[in-house]
Order: sequence, then structure tokens, then C-alpha cells
Amino acid sequence: MIDLHLHSVNSDGSDTPRELVGKAVAAGVSAIALTDHDTLGGVGDFLSACRESGMTGIGGVEISAETGEGQGAMHILGYGVDPRHPAVEKNLDRVMDGRAWRNGQILEKLDGLGFKLDWAEIKDRAGPDAVGRPHIAQAMAGRGYVASVKEAFERYLAKGCPAYVDRCRMFPEEAIDMIRAAGGVAVLAHPFSWKTDERDLEAGVRGLKALGLNGIEAYYSECDSGRTVALARLALRLEILATGGSDYHGLAKPDIAIGRGLGRLHVPDSCLPPLMEALGKDNPWVAGANMR
Repeated sequence: MIDLHLHSVNSDGSDTPRELVGKAVAAGVSAIALTDHDTLGGVGDFLSACRESGMTGIGGVEISAETGEGQGAMHILGYGVDPRHPAVEKNLDRVMDGRAWRNGQILEKLDGLGFKLDWAEIKDRAGPDAVGRPHIAQAMAGRGYVASVKEAFERYLAKGCPAYVDRCRMFPEEAIDMIRAAGGVAVLAHPFSWKTDERDLEAGVRGLKALGLNGIEAYYSECDSGRTVALARLALRLEILATGGSDYHGLAKPDIAIGRGLGRLHVPDSCLPPLMEALGKDNPWVAGANMR
């Protein structure tokens, strides 16, 4: 059992990178990837913990890409990306600056709705990671403005809600170019979040493959068996990688478990060797690799 889509406190998860490794070991998972949103800040600790525990680990990142008005969300996973590459530092710094601006705008909107929040309190909840909507939602729940983080999103912070503010994103070609330039492998995360129609999705993935996309996340917590089969077949037709993961966040998504997602997830071990081969045996952002 493998899980190639995990989030830590360095973005919007509730576990440290080391805690993720410990939980993966306890769950019987044999290979994992850290894919925090728009940051590689936790990769060093994550890989160290993987090496100490004998876990196969891949350092990664999840990039939000701009798809145009009226389209679904496109997220691109970058596996084995060098955090020190100049293109990575430049682009992720730009994205994080945009995130900081967005946080300020959200707090202004919430203030206008009568919700007074203290920035120090929000930052304290985030710890060393970048502040995002989950931390604002936690602060709202802590103040008693809402009953839960889920309610904060559903009523105020999700897209279309009164305190929602869009944020800076990279274009798909920028994200793919950056990942590839930094020695990584680019994979489209949860493809049906981008396009729900299978024909439209195939056309879109073909276009992304022409830009350098290496694979798609065929196995995902929120995909039923029919969609999983459709994605696996799409990967075969296009001769690209099929990967998978739970999208585990911890307390932010309490129903999703490492390795098992919502309970029915199973990412085949056979997904790992082709990914490892694409990353190359000397990629320093991979630990263990006991399944190569």
C-alpha cells in the first residue's frame, strides 16, 4: 500500500512531516510522498524521517494552476523537485506573496461581517507553515463564531462565500516547466476536480502532456471505482504515469486516512516503480526506494 499525496503543517495539514511518516508506518504504508501546497519547506525533515524509519519517501509539492474563469480547479503535483532550484524559489516566493495578500483581504472581509480575528492567534495556529484558510477557519471556530472548521468553509471561506478571495496561481505551463526544470515529475492531481466530463478531460490531459505533463493521479480518495478505472485507462492510452494518494490533511479532513482515504482507496504498489524510474536513481529528493 502506498500513498503519494500527503499534506503537513507546512501548508494546511495538522501533522508535522515526521508525524506523517510515523502514522504511515503505523498504517502499514510502504511508500509516501509529501505534497504540501506551494511549498517544499517540509521536505528535508520528511526525508530524514523516512530514512530513519526505512520508509520509501518522495519529496514533492502541489501547485495550484490557473485554468481560466468558469473552469474547475487544476492542481499539479511535482515529485522529486529540487527546492533550491532558482525557478522553484522564484515562482513559489511569488505564490506565497500572493497568499499573504489574500489572507489580509479575507480578514478584512471577515471584519466587515463582524468577525474580529487576531493575526497573532492565526499565525500561532499555523506554526512554522504558511498561513492559509484552514488556520483562519480554526481561529473562527476557536472564537465560537462557527461550530467547526467545516462550517467556516461552507458558510464563509469557500469559493462563492462572502469572505472568499481568489489568489495568485501559476499557469499550467509555468508549473510543469518549473517542476521539470528542477528535476521533478509533473502529475495532474485529482483530474476530475478540473474537468468532470471524460471526453473533455482526455482532451485537456492530451494538451498538458504536450506541455510536458508526466502523469495523472488515477487513484484518489474521492473517486469511485468507475472513475478510477477511467483514469487508469486514460493513463494507459496516453502512455503516461498513473499515481495515486489520499490527499490526507489530518484534522482539516478528518474522514481521510493515510493510505486508505475514505476507506476504499487502494493505490497499487505497481504505480511506484515507473514513477521511481522517471525520477531517476540519483534524485536526492527521494529516500529509501525499496520498491525500485
